[in-house]
Order: sequence, then C-alpha cells, then structure tokens
Amino acid sequence: MNETELLADRFEEHRGHLRAVAYRMLGSLAEAEDAVQETWLKLGRVDAGEIRNLGGWLTTAVGRVCLDLLRSRTARREDPLDDTFLPDPLIRPLDRTDPEREVLQADSVGIALMIVLETLEPAERLAFVLHDMFAVPFDDIAPILDRGSAATRQLASRARRRVQGATPSADPDLGRQRAVVDAFMAASVAGDFDALLAVLHPDIVLRVDSGALVGGAAASKLVRGARAVAEQAMLFRQFTPFARLALVNGAVGMVNTPDGRLQSVMGVTVADGRIVEMYILADPERLADLDLSDTLDLG
Repeated sequence: MNETELLADRFEEHRGHLRAVAYRMLGSLAEAEDAVQETWLKLGRVDAGEIRNLGGWLTTAVGRVCLDLLRSRTARREDPLDDTFLPDPLIRPLDRTDPEREVLQADSVGIALMIVLETLEPAERLAFVLHDMFAVPFDDIAPILDRGSAATRQLASRARRRVQGATPSADPDLGRQRAVVDAFMAASVAGDFDALLAVLHPDIVLRVDSGALVGGAAASKLVRGARAVAEQAMLFRQFTPFARLALVNGAVGMVNTPDGRLQSVMGVTVADGRIVEMYILADPERLADLDLSDTLDLG
C-alpha cells in the first residue's frame, strides 16, 4: 500500500464523523457530502506527515469548508428563510435500532434543533456545533473565525441560549413515541377528529415544507393549534394508509410512499404523551434527491 492509499484509508475512518459535523453545519445531505469531499481535497494539498492529530485537523478543516458554504449561501439568499423551511431529514428503519444511540442522535440532530440552527449566523453555528456537539476547544475554533477564544466562546454562548429557548423538551423513549404516532395514524385513518385532538398538544406547531412550486392545499404552511392541525390531518387522511413508521432524525416518524414513491416525510416531537411539534417535508425536488435505497424498502 502506497502513501496515498494509506492516507485515503485513514481519511475513510473519519468520514462518518466528518459527515456528521457537516450535516449539523449545513442541514443538507448533498452539501454535507460535498464538504467532506472538499476536505479530502484539502488534505491532499498539505503534508499529512506534519499533522499530529488527523481527526482534529479534519474536524476543523470540514468546519472551515462549511463556514464558507454558509457564508456563500447567506450572501446569495435575497430573503431570510421563512418559518416553513425544513432541513433534509435523516431516515433510518425503525426495526434496527440501538436505543442508547437513538437517544444521543435525537439530542444532537433532532429536527427542532436543526431548524433553530438554520436561524443562527454562520459564525455562531460553527462555534456552537464544533464546541457543544463535538467538544472542539475554543482555542481551535477561534482561528477559523479570525477571532479570539473569548469572542468565540461568546458566539457559542449566544447560540446556546437561542437553542435552549427554542427547542421543546422531548420524550426520549422510542416506545412511548411510537405509541403516540400509532395513535395519531389510527385516528387519522378512522377519521376520528376527537381522537386526533387527544393526541395533539393544544399548542402544537405544524411546519409543512412543500417547496416553491407546490400550491393549493398542499403548499408550504405553518399551522398552530390542535384543532387546525387536526383539520389538516383530516384533509390528507387518504394518504395515511401508505405511511410507514421510520426513525426521522432519531425520533419515531413516518414516510409516505404511495405506489412506492416517496411523497412526504414526517417527523414529530413527542412530550407528555402528545405531539407538540410536527414537521412534514413534501418538496418533490428535495425528496427525489434523497437516496433511501439502503435505508428503507419503498416497494
């Protein structure tokens, strides 16, 4: 094995970690893969023999790549994101779970958290993600931002307050989550409006991201309150029989697959036996880009 092949093998050992960092930074699976590939190219342009801690170097390198992407994205965007935007979902089968791993994943990549991360400034997001999620020291983050360690610490602290103030507490038990989602599906299929109300928190918030091209009743929307959300569930209940349970960002959710085609992905936040937040990605273009061949049987 030559030196390049050896370095490639060492990089592959860190690929999953780098993808995790990039996803939390960008909220886009495709962009996360691009950031990881750019990090590999950066590694090829330096003397790897001089790197003492390859994992640490790669983490800060992918963070720098993601920061540049976020700043470029912000510069291109004419309008701020609206309240209906949702990040790309992480979808995995429900029947192959590691409860301890799922709790950790739900804490770190829950959809509610990812939505809040999208509202942070790029520098705040970098400081928070690298330090709070991946324990990178502020002294290592500061050079990426061209700031001192104290200023970088303040960025992370500001982001942390935003996150803590905007993310609802959630039940970490997958069994209890599943019971609530099952009850929601049963009530929807039966058209039982009162049963739907019983499983929805009175102040539930529903976000539907259908993209810019979908109009009518299926268009993107923000819906508040149990009665209004139940009315939406009744409106689309004919699709519920095609729904399958799955893990969506570490929590029990649903994928809707009529005719084997992915039509929507629903994530939820469950607390005290009720759904407090519901997130539906139904953007046809973004759903078409999700590769679920190794994750779910959509047949």
